[in-house]
Amino acid sequence: MGATGGRWWQALSPAAQFRRWWQARLPLTDTWVLGQRNIYILPTRAGVAFTLTLLVMLLAAINYQLNLGFALTFALAGAGMVSMHLTHGNLRGLTLHLRPPASGFAGEAAPLEVVLTNPGRMRYGLALRFEGGPGAGAADNTAVDTKTSPAGRGFAWCDVSAGGQQTTHLAFVPPARGWHAVPTLVVETVFPFGLFRAWTVWRPAARVLAWPRPEEAAPPLPASAAAPGAEARRATASEGGEFDGVRPWRRGDTMRQVVWKKVARSNELVSRETTGSGRREVWLDWAGTALNGTEPRLARLAAWVLAADRAGLPYGLRLPARELPPAAGAAHRLAALDTLALWR
Repeated sequence: MGATGGRWWQALSPAAQFRRWWQARLPLTDTWVLGQRNIYILPTRAGVAFTLTLLVMLLAAINYQLNLGFALTFALAGAGMVSMHLTHGNLRGLTLHLRPPASGFAGEAAPLEVVLTNPGRMRYGLALRFEGGPGAGAADNTAVDTKTSPAGRGFAWCDVSAGGQQTTHLAFVPPARGWHAVPTLVVETVFPFGLFRAWTVWRPAARVLAWPRPEEAAPPLPASAAAPGAEARRATASEGGEFDGVRPWRRGDTMRQVVWKKVARSNELVSRETTGSGRREVWLDWAGTALNGTEPRLARLAAWVLAADRAGLPYGLRLPARELPPAAGAAHRLAALDTLALWR
């Protein structure tokens, strides 16, 4: 109750309401060009402490009429102004592009690839994260080590070479099946001295499709049956079967069907395909799951889809008011999982 109440209070806080209003004004786009209108900059805590120190130094120089004190104060103030210009320029001109994300299972990390294109000089110390603080997502970068701030927010750090590109990898976990918008991203930097923080807020337009999470320790596949017309082809084929070609080895093939010459040449297990061999298929039926509830049934069907695909067995999918004809292969597996993810 306390945690729920805390989340409810945070959702109604003025800061959260202002953040939602502000983000709603940002366009949805998968390509984000950084310029004067979408880069924000403010002093960090170190920058505020630096400014207060300069004020104390200025008051001391005025009080004691110290010319060297004035010179040191104004020199440090000038360095701070140059730092602000460099921090802002470290982001200005960059182009961010989100590649189309791949589908995945609910509850598992959905990988995102952000490509940073730099038309100018070298850019240092760029950090990417999901907007919203702790729990918004997990970040990972294959080019450099992933670092985590004391607040618990995941950052992906990278540098971008002059006139080059850098791909940074992030990941977030969709909690349930269906379509999920990519969370709002923040790109920020405190280079070179950490006195100022410059950042931009980016709302990608891409969405991620989450498939139902497969049931663990699912029961075996339903019994397979001969495909329509297979028995007729078996009856008309000559005894022993006419040799048509080869196909990947499937569970249930006999050792006599294996083409050992091709195995020796390609090191891949293949079997003879004959007109006399009847093709078998399995139907994954909503009613055959023997479960109650929508999500448990979809989870079992997802596990069966993966099991049938691993076995190389043609399979069809039956849902209420929806049917997917039997087939096999990667494209059919994706179509079946997409059907389960979007079923309502």
